[in-house]
Amino acid sequence: MSSRVGLRFLNNTRFAFRNASGSFRRPGAQGFRFSSSEAGAAEQQSTFQRMWNSPVGVKTVHFWAPVMKWCLVIAGISDFARPAEKLSLTQNAALMGTGAIWTRWCMIIKPRNVLLAAVNFFLGCVGAVQVTRIFLWQRSQDGSSAEAAKELEQEAVASVKAVADQAEGAAKKVVDKVEKST
Repeated sequence: MSSRVGLRFLNNTRFAFRNASGSFRRPGAQGFRFSSSEAGAAEQQSTFQRMWNSPVGVKTVHFWAPVMKWCLVIAGISDFARPAEKLSLTQNAALMGTGAIWTRWCMIIKPRNVLLAAVNFFLGCVGAVQVTRIFLWQRSQDGSSAEAAKELEQEAVASVKAVADQAEGAAKKVVDKVEKST
């Protein structure tokens, strides 16, 4: 029984797509027309023509802005290999903020630019990862610098005591020589 339902569905959909008038109805049925004559004209265009004439097509800034902005995302991803101490916090925070703000605005503007929203989303993600790496590195440096300062202080005190002991010993020798000679 289920195979017959699938067969009927297949036959009905095949007819709908073969129908030259562009309507989604069976022969002899009255009612709703699925596509209009404008949609029929758009179906006659090639994929390239539809892409070229689209409001976010190849000949508009709505297409080329996201394509060029992928370079920023790729550069940010390549910076994952750099040590965190060589990264700029302000630059990566700006990338993160730009990505977050423009992702939202790309969905509000008309025509809605999903390509630009996608690239901005990834730009924000890359910026967030880099800012997190920088903060973790700075936090690790704050803890180790305090410990390093304490160690340096102890080493300095020990070396000063050693120099003072040597000077004291040398002074005693000089005093002893002077007392013996008199």
